[in-house]
Amino acid sequence: MGYSGLKRGRSFPPGATVSADGVNFCVFSKNCHYVELLFFDSVDSPQPSDVIRLDRVKNRTFYYWHIFVEGIRPGQLYAYRVHGPFDPEAGFRFDGNKVLVDPYSKAIAVGKNYDRKAAIEPGDTVRSCMKSVVVDPGAYDWEGDLPLHRESNSSFIYEMHLSGFTKDPDSGVDVRERGTYLGLIKKIPHLVELGVTEVELLPVQHFDEQDAPAGKTNYWGYCPVSFFAPHSGYASSDAPLAAVNEFRDMVKALHRAGIEVILDVVFNHTTEGNHLGPTLSFRGFENRAYYMLEHNRAVYANYSGCGNTFNANQSIARRMILDALRYWVSEMHVDGFRFDLATVLSRDEWGQPLKSPPILWEIESDPVLAGTRIIAEAWDASGLNQVGSFVGHRWAEWNGLYRDDVRRFVRGDNGMVQALANRIGGSPDLFSGIDWEAHRSINFLTCHDGFTLMDLVSYNRKHNEENGEQNQDGMNENYSWNCGEEGQSADARINALRIRQIKNFLAMLCFSQGTPMIQMGDEAGRTQNGNNNAYCRDTRGSWFCWSDLESNREIFEFTKAIFRFRKSCGVFRVDRLWLHEGQTVLRWSGVRLWEPDFTHDSHTLAYRLQEPGSAEQLFVILNCYSENLPFELPDCGPGFAWFKVIDTSQPSGLDCILDRERGQYHSRSFLAQARSSAVFVTRPY
Repeated sequence: MGYSGLKRGRSFPPGATVSADGVNFCVFSKNCHYVELLFFDSVDSPQPSDVIRLDRVKNRTFYYWHIFVEGIRPGQLYAYRVHGPFDPEAGFRFDGNKVLVDPYSKAIAVGKNYDRKAAIEPGDTVRSCMKSVVVDPGAYDWEGDLPLHRESNSSFIYEMHLSGFTKDPDSGVDVRERGTYLGLIKKIPHLVELGVTEVELLPVQHFDEQDAPAGKTNYWGYCPVSFFAPHSGYASSDAPLAAVNEFRDMVKALHRAGIEVILDVVFNHTTEGNHLGPTLSFRGFENRAYYMLEHNRAVYANYSGCGNTFNANQSIARRMILDALRYWVSEMHVDGFRFDLATVLSRDEWGQPLKSPPILWEIESDPVLAGTRIIAEAWDASGLNQVGSFVGHRWAEWNGLYRDDVRRFVRGDNGMVQALANRIGGSPDLFSGIDWEAHRSINFLTCHDGFTLMDLVSYNRKHNEENGEQNQDGMNENYSWNCGEEGQSADARINALRIRQIKNFLAMLCFSQGTPMIQMGDEAGRTQNGNNNAYCRDTRGSWFCWSDLESNREIFEFTKAIFRFRKSCGVFRVDRLWLHEGQTVLRWSGVRLWEPDFTHDSHTLAYRLQEPGSAEQLFVILNCYSENLPFELPDCGPGFAWFKVIDTSQPSGLDCILDRERGQYHSRSFLAQARSSAVFVTRPY
């Protein structure tokens, strides 16, 4: 594809901007000597079809290099060479031999010859490089679709690996669409049946699949090449614009089903890694602007634990992050974002924590992002933990302490009842103040990083040997219990206990204040065989195995029913912390009525929930003791009776009874079985 003429171009907006006559190309580079724009005829072209050298006077405004190329259309492949000083100790890593993708690429093409090693070693990368793709954001029919802007206090988040959701042959998805945006569309009915309101997709910003140990694949995608481009590997075809269009098809289909789309975004580091990493984009354009460097500028600061740290509060990098977020919302109709290692974004250009980080306030206050869900993973790899103290007035936070405390209580650890009470009540010891909305605590038991729910009750220790890192990677303390035998078991009693423990976990998650989140496949007993860091395992061991839905049907039916019941209870739509509302909402109890046992040796807790102004009451009983215990039930008021709706000690069909005709309970006490949970609701009779 050729061009018909050249014009000076303009310095805004950055990236490739389509107009009726052609495309304006613009990139930032402060300290380079000159820039070359390369065009390619195909993704595997060994040489560019055209090379345009940008004139330092005519095609440069301040630190922006730009040119308008007439006749270029969407779908055109392009890249850059940036020539300048290579002086690592001064922070300069320009290398005119490296072909670079545009930092503002809206699509990226990866051919069969792409080679990460070539971008690390000296020499030319034109035969092995990724290419940027010209995209016209307006060339798509959204058919009236818009972000949903759902009320957050009724959310149920499903964390999902987009590819792993349908890659298994048992998914029933056509082989060409397995593991793709289009494949996910085919399985939306499962999400609807489960009651999901939001899917949180592991990274779909284009990443380098070769960023993994030798012989492995980067499966999770926490190694971005571009902040704007949807990952091309999740498209069903190799067409240059397939990923962009199919991503939009997926979003539109999810919205039609009433499901919002949250992206797990990575702005804390890139795939270029440390000083031994590849030169693919940012480092080749302006290393000193895009990355935090140590006093010896040849060395990268590493607050991300991934080799480098993106310089999020530097003006150029900060603007890019905001531009990317706005693009995903305005042009790709995304509903929200979960920010990986968000605490990194609170550090200044030299790595010091800021009291009032500009990028975080700008994200919160930006009018384009005003209706989006913003969720922080409020810690980083260098030990800075800001859970409960993260800046802002509307940031939600992953509640890692909720995960740990509930796990320890269910495992049977001593001294956990008071901590459990805090987690159930919206974590008021972490989150406080009259402006805090309870939905901002994202409560979870498992996520991509760690054990699955089935593995949490099947393994006492991690088993990451297949990762090739001598089992040194991944968390050592998982607060798990294998129920008597490590790994898969043929003992029916152990397997029954594991199912009960899974139900206990789900019951506590459901009946806690905050936004519940589960991990893909936990509703079907998915196992990773004890691997708690499956970032490089693109195998059936990491995918959703759809046959599990039948073999573990009991878990699925329980999960589906219990979340449906939660949605019907108004008390979970109360957005002020229950404990700030007084005893009309939450009142603690125990084996004896209104006498909770917070002593060190206690393993029980009960509590009543009642929405202000409502006659409906819930009474929740949690017995993680090794013996059966009787719990006193409160008076439910004239004209009402208690109905037992949940009992995790019972088999499938009796563990969750939402039918009022079968659940009425006439006694004033209830014998809770060992390691079980029960929930009662008042109903008129």
